[in-house]
Order: sequence, then structure tokens, then C-alpha cells
Amino acid sequence: MLVSAFAFGGIPKKAIRKAFSETDIYVSPSILKEYREVPLILEDEKKLTQTQLKALISGLAAFVTRTIVVHPRKKISICRDPADNMLLECCFESKADILISGDRDLLDIKVLPFHLKILTPRKFLEQK
Repeated sequence: MLVSAFAFGGIPKKAIRKAFSETDIYVSPSILKEYREVPLILEDEKKLTQTQLKALISGLAAFVTRTIVVHPRKKISICRDPADNMLLECCFESKADILISGDRDLLDIKVLPFHLKILTPRKFLEQK
């Protein structure tokens, strides 16, 4: 979602603004590592223009400065994409109520062993 928000704007960017105005945002060292790697991968794959790449890097940098870092102690293996489990581990450790994602692998999870709603950016924006 962050790539969409910072490189393209739109609903994901609005969802991030709403999240920052209403709640705390948590990340883990694994998530921070991904934030460092993804722009370079997208650049290598020529999936972003230079303008989009700059917007993504500056957006991620600003985003990270406003987050709270947690260190997950529990391993979770629920998602069909194992790489996405780190997001669930961060949510579990931070006792998050909501995970905002457009990732089908996360959105399709029906049962979690802890209280968490996984919402698309649009659904999050529709919440009061």
C-alpha cells in the first residue's frame, strides 16, 4: 500500500493520512528492511519513473519518522505468502486493531488467532 500511496497517491495516500491523524502506526525491523529494499527493486525492474521513485523514497522516509518500532517475539505462519507474515507479527506485537492492505494474500485470511481487522485502504476510509 505504501508504494501506491507515495508513488501514485489516490486512496492509499488518503488512508495513510487518516491513519496518522487517528492512531499510532507500528513497524518492525523486518518491515523497515523491506521499506529500504523495495524502491531499489522497483527501480531495477523499471516499474517506476524517476519522479515516482523520488516520491516513494521521500514518502517512506517521512512515514518511518512517524512510526513506532516494535520487536515481534512471536512467529506467525498464517498467510499463504510467507513474506506477509511479518506484518501479522508486527500487528500481534503492537496489539493493533487494524492492518490496512491491498494485498489479497492478507485480505483473504478468514481467521486470525488474535483480534485484528484487515481492511483495504478504501474500507478504512469508509470507517467512521
